[in-house]
Amino acid sequence: MPTTTVRLAGGVIAVLLALLVGLSVVAAAEEEEADAPVGLVTTLDAGRVPAEFQQWVERAGKECEEVSAPMIAAQIDAESGWNPKAKSPVGAQGLSQFMPGTWETWGVDAAGKDGSAEPDGSADPFTPGDAIMTQARYDCWLAGKVKALGLDGDPTRLILAAYNAGPGAIEEYGGLPPYPETQNYVAKIVASMAAYSGGTADGEGGPFGDRVVAYAKKWLGTPYAWGGGGPEGPGRGFAQGANTVGFDCSSLVQAAVYHASGGRTLLPRTSQVQVTEGKSVSRDDMRPGDVIGFNLHGSYDHIGIYIGGGQFIHAPKTGDVVKISELDDSYYASRPQKVRRFG
Repeated sequence: MPTTTVRLAGGVIAVLLALLVGLSVVAAAEEEEADAPVGLVTTLDAGRVPAEFQQWVERAGKECEEVSAPMIAAQIDAESGWNPKAKSPVGAQGLSQFMPGTWETWGVDAAGKDGSAEPDGSADPFTPGDAIMTQARYDCWLAGKVKALGLDGDPTRLILAAYNAGPGAIEEYGGLPPYPETQNYVAKIVASMAAYSGGTADGEGGPFGDRVVAYAKKWLGTPYAWGGGGPEGPGRGFAQGANTVGFDCSSLVQAAVYHASGGRTLLPRTSQVQVTEGKSVSRDDMRPGDVIGFNLHGSYDHIGIYIGGGQFIHAPKTGDVVKISELDDSYYASRPQKVRRFG
């Protein structure tokens, strides 16, 4: 649901939730351009879009280079489930779930209520063509706002975050804001984009695992930043990580898998949930690139990446840096572990 207001309360909630969940945080280094931005997912698999909306989604994906047809489709899927008459409890309307005030500013008359491709003199959020082209217009405007901020990070993720939380939130936090609603929204759209492009991740093991390891190794020696980082790269943390730009343990894993998959696999944000995703693997069958979670304090609150030779790369704790450790170190070897494989 697009909004142009900054959700200050959401930032407070995010910090409280993060404290409860107990994110283990790591890493960050000098700023570096993302290797595989989500925006590379540009080709629409039209067969995945309901037939009556295909022409509009394809047309919307040509409004500006930053906004692709798969992105438009994934947003609609998340916002309304392709229901052109959808209404939310807070008053959002139509396929793209515009609030009336936002629609008044941005509404586009692109189609007729009868389904024709000719304007009928009235911009209507319940008319699919109007809603989809308005969505594209608004997304492209947000793309310009994000670009003007000059922020590092994946442009598509920043546009999506601005669509959900408003561009003011992106500016305030210097990137993806720590609002659970916004982070979940972005994660859902990015994952869905791959489906609407007809893409699939690489096969198990081998080169995929090597890419996971290679990306993580780029950040060796970088500081641990509690709550910082994500698929777009290092980011400023919050709470005890508020003055540090980097990754935490789970965001390092999230970023490495995301880049290894070419932006097609976006893991959940926390280690506790990451150890429930992917394919379960035994310690005896581990390969480089597999993810290993550790139950250190009553939950799987730490996670790293196996690199082979009995070693793993991770970001241990505040005050430490991303580094390579031994799996047979007594501190880690004595704790319950889970190994997962992605790709």
